[in-house]
Amino acid sequence: MSLFNETLLWLMKRRMPRIEEHFKNPLALQHSSLDELIFSGRNTEWGKKYGYSETGNYEQYKAKVPISTYEEIFPYIDRMMHGEQNVLWVSPISWFSKSSGTTNARSKFIPVSKESLENCHMMGGKDMITLLINNKPETRIFEGKGLSIGGSLSNNPLNSSLLLGDVSAVVMKNLPIWAQIIRTPSLDVALMDDWDQKIEKMAIETSKENVTSILGVPTWTLVLIEKILEITGKKSILEVWPNFEFLVHGAVAFGPYREMFQNLVFPSSEVRFLEIYNASEGFFAIQDDLSLPDEMLLMLDYGIFYEFIPIGPHGEEVDRVVSLDQVVLGVNYAVLITTNSGLWRYKIGDTVKFTSILPYRIKISGRTKHFINAFGEELIIENAEKAISVACIQTNSEITDYTAAPAYMEGGKKGSHEWVVEFSKAPKDLRIFVEILDRTLREVNSDYDAKRSYDLVLELPQVLVAPKGTFYAWMRARGKLGGQHKVPRLSNNREFLDGVKAHFQN
Repeated sequence: MSLFNETLLWLMKRRMPRIEEHFKNPLALQHSSLDELIFSGRNTEWGKKYGYSETGNYEQYKAKVPISTYEEIFPYIDRMMHGEQNVLWVSPISWFSKSSGTTNARSKFIPVSKESLENCHMMGGKDMITLLINNKPETRIFEGKGLSIGGSLSNNPLNSSLLLGDVSAVVMKNLPIWAQIIRTPSLDVALMDDWDQKIEKMAIETSKENVTSILGVPTWTLVLIEKILEITGKKSILEVWPNFEFLVHGAVAFGPYREMFQNLVFPSSEVRFLEIYNASEGFFAIQDDLSLPDEMLLMLDYGIFYEFIPIGPHGEEVDRVVSLDQVVLGVNYAVLITTNSGLWRYKIGDTVKFTSILPYRIKISGRTKHFINAFGEELIIENAEKAISVACIQTNSEITDYTAAPAYMEGGKKGSHEWVVEFSKAPKDLRIFVEILDRTLREVNSDYDAKRSYDLVLELPQVLVAPKGTFYAWMRARGKLGGQHKVPRLSNNREFLDGVKAHFQN
């Protein structure tokens, strides 16, 4: 084992006692985080507005500060993107992470402070490595390089002194020298914005490296591996990287991909899989025990304070907010965060369930709205409704109902979205309807657009026309007729779509 590998292993192992505090004193970590956040924010415009200087505990904070969505805090963020400071957070903001769009925008932009970079995103990266080592003490991961599949950066059009981009790119650009040494590809390639060229150059460069780990979204990982095998002529990626040990994944559910990665992509008992929950708004959780798939340890000392809104049996938010000490196993919760980038009681749109208490482990259960995020596209109902509307207008057609779900990568095929649409007035040319649907989705959702670029991950949507009366018959069969029952428009699994298809294909 090399001296460099041994030294980094020793340094990372020294972090475990701090992580073990999440098992011993989780609530103390959270109370400390909230105290520090309120103190830091007391002289900001937001902090003055809501009386942070006179706020001494959680109950007072909860009573004074409203819950916010992106649309509600956007006026503050817009001013920050124009260069105003001390608005939501005390330290200067020069970075913004770009995430998928909301009702009002193609993309949303999240402020990233130096505290968030250092004490949240980078802290999460270090703890991720520490937990990898804790699960495999004999690892030689630092004798090779970690492959990072990141996003891209660009200048802020509102203020040239500020930069924006995917959170992975923001973090990558700010990594310390020691972390840059052990990663691949080069920053010039990693931060390219043309994904077709980027995948090609990444494949060429990384195929010549001793890659021992990958950090990336499963869909992009598959695209890159496919390109590497094409370039090298190898049949297995383990022929290219014989010392490969870890795939660190996040952003989309790994369940549909697990068997493929374990049995086809990395068919070796030496390869392990670790899940992380890292978003534009913060680094939230890490899988600490590899024997517990889909369960992640909630990280409580990254400058983030958590609150939770219970989700009712029909997907509605209960008019009640609970803190960490009040959560119950198995309940679906919408997540609220207060962060060291100035997001105060911010609703991130994700839902989680607790699988363990002491330690607090979670699994991602979905979104607060209907969505498809099988490939990192984060398609929400607003996107779908807009695209369907535009397609109908431009093709002079009318719909009765529709539902959509992912069609997963199988048998060498790319992924896609499959739609079942029941028309009351069908378009003359379904092909044109599909093209408009796809084009509009790309216009309103930047993440969907990236996955559709050059057909690298997503191909053109598949649209099946259902006979009239199909959705009515399906809802009746499910006992869901009535004004309070609605056809689920988007789903991240195929349960609803396959159920509808069964009504007219059998």
